[in-house]
Amino acid sequence: MNNSQQRGARPVHAARDTERSQARRAELIAIGRRLFADTSYDALSMDDIARHAGVAKGLIYYYFKSKRGYYLAIVEASVAELVIRAAGGSDLPRRERVHRTIDGYLRYAQHHQAAYRTIVTGGVGFDAEVLAIRDHVREQLLTAIAEGAWGRSDIPLIARLALVGWLSCVEGVTLDWLEHQELDRDTVRELLVRMLRDTLRAIGDFEPSCPAPVPEDS
Repeated sequence: MNNSQQRGARPVHAARDTERSQARRAELIAIGRRLFADTSYDALSMDDIARHAGVAKGLIYYYFKSKRGYYLAIVEASVAELVIRAAGGSDLPRRERVHRTIDGYLRYAQHHQAAYRTIVTGGVGFDAEVLAIRDHVREQLLTAIAEGAWGRSDIPLIARLALVGWLSCVEGVTLDWLEHQELDRDTVRELLVRMLRDTLRAIGDFEPSCPAPVPEDS
C-alpha cells in the first residue's frame, strides 16, 4: 500500500473505531438503565455494575470516568427517551397530540420508575447536574404542550407560569400514582388531560394571545 492509500485508509479506520466506541458506550448505557431501573444509585457499586455488564470495571471508567459520570449519562439518555416519547406525534391533531404527550410521559414513568424519580426529584442529594437535566426536560415538555395547544413555542409569562404549575402537579400526581398504581394509566391520563384543559381555559382568560381550546377540539 502506498502512502496515498495509507492516508486514505486512516480516516476509514478512525471512523470505524469511533462507531465501535459509540456503540460500546451506548451498550453500557443500556445496561446501566436496566440496572438502575428499579435500583437506587447507592445500592449499586461499580463492581456490581461491571459484574452485571460482564465487563472489566476499567472499561466503565474509560468511557465515563466515574460512577457519577456513568449515572449522569444514564439519566441524560433516559431524559432523551422521555422527551421523544412525550413530544412525538407533531403531525397529529391537537387533541390526539395532547393525549399522546401525556400518555407517553406516564408510560415512561411506569416502566422506568427509578429513572423517573431521579429526573423529577433531582437525583442523588439534589445533584446540580441532575437538576439541570430535569430543568431541560421540563422546558422541552412545556414547549411540546404550548405547540400542541397554540401552535407556538414562545410562551407569554402568564401562560408559562400556569403551565409550570400544571407540570408540577403532573409530577406530583405521577409520583404518587407510582407508589400505589391502583388506577390504570388511562384513568390517570384522562385526569391530567382534564386538568390541563382547565389550565388552558384559565390562561385564555388572562392572555388573549393564548386562547382556550374550543370544546369540540380540546
